[in-house]
Amino acid sequence: MVAIRSAEIIAVGSELLTPHRTDTNSLFLSGRLNELGIEVRAKAIVGDDLGDLADILRQALGRADLVVITGGLGPTEDDITREAVAAVLDRPLFEDAGIIATLEARFAERGFAMPANNRKQAQVPRGAMVLPNPKGSAPGLWIGHGDRVVVALPGPPRELQPMFDIGVAPRLAGVTAGRRWRRRTIKLTGRAESQVDEVAREIYSPLQHAAVPVHTTILATPGQIELHLAAAGADIAAVDTALDAAVTALATALVPYVFSVDGRSLEAVVGDLLRAKRLRIAVAESCSAGLVLGRLTDVPGSSEWVVGGIVAYDNEVKVTHLDVSRDLLGAHGAVSEQVASAMADGVRRRLGADVGLGITGVAGPAGGSPEKPVGTVVVAMSGIAPAVRTFRFPGDRQMVRQFSTAAALDLVRRALLAP
Repeated sequence: MVAIRSAEIIAVGSELLTPHRTDTNSLFLSGRLNELGIEVRAKAIVGDDLGDLADILRQALGRADLVVITGGLGPTEDDITREAVAAVLDRPLFEDAGIIATLEARFAERGFAMPANNRKQAQVPRGAMVLPNPKGSAPGLWIGHGDRVVVALPGPPRELQPMFDIGVAPRLAGVTAGRRWRRRTIKLTGRAESQVDEVAREIYSPLQHAAVPVHTTILATPGQIELHLAAAGADIAAVDTALDAAVTALATALVPYVFSVDGRSLEAVVGDLLRAKRLRIAVAESCSAGLVLGRLTDVPGSSEWVVGGIVAYDNEVKVTHLDVSRDLLGAHGAVSEQVASAMADGVRRRLGADVGLGITGVAGPAGGSPEKPVGTVVVAMSGIAPAVRTFRFPGDRQMVRQFSTAAALDLVRRALLAP
């Protein structure tokens, strides 16, 4: 058998095509296959239809060295994985006496006679290797087909996961030519996906054709961009060297927007900087309504650098709890650089912190004006390196608030990094 380098995963079950059930097996399998040096090239979900499954299996076999099918191995009429595999591979099904004996014993232990329909689970395509299932009734299958391999696993994760780790992974480890995938992640904030790609592609595009190819993908979420780098090879040291060089080149080109190349979250980075400088922070929030403080305190040990916060949603709270003057609110409005700065200074003094952070804005969907449309957010910092910035964020209410929290934390990060 030639080395297995690529895989596709097919999840079987009509319930997976509804909003009520999520395919989690493919996430587990992708992780395990990547660890073995096998690249997952595609995933598919198909309902309980013999013709549809057969078509998708044929297509997958035309592209991938390994096809892993999950589900459809039960005893009922809608369990059609065995039949589809037998038809596509042209391998007649036969009843395995050993499986029948195991099933009968399993039911006997529970004080039952085995139902007749369970005999279906003993149907095996000719030439297949049976994978025992100590956690359930459906055995798995390993079938070599020319230079391809088809693996069929039961759908329940508690059955699939140990079967893969015990029965499949050791066999695959011997046919991957020693290749292993390694990955890195660069996290940025303060730039849009297109802006990041405009700079990054000049670096990552040539890397796809290097001696050790490095592949880069971009993932965008509100307030954060991630560059995912991956490379594979038998020489792990060479792979790591190529990835490290790529990370260095990309991170250098994207300064000052990069905040992490080691997996840390933005709030963890800010927390580490505050701790290193022996500073404590307090937060005053209006439009973000406690989300910034929530992110900061999600980090274990954050009591070392977080004092607390005040959600000042109503203007009266800004006056009574943050000492924002009524004249300031009247002259500039709640969403203004003057008020955001006063909020940051007020929460710092009121709570006895070294750093104060104030956030105010129009999250929407109502409340905007021509001068201050929905998405207008002002973030201010007081104490060390006072700063204030006004943003115009896109999207709905949730997105604006997510952007706001990232902008606020990044303002602190940059201030703490300044010489």
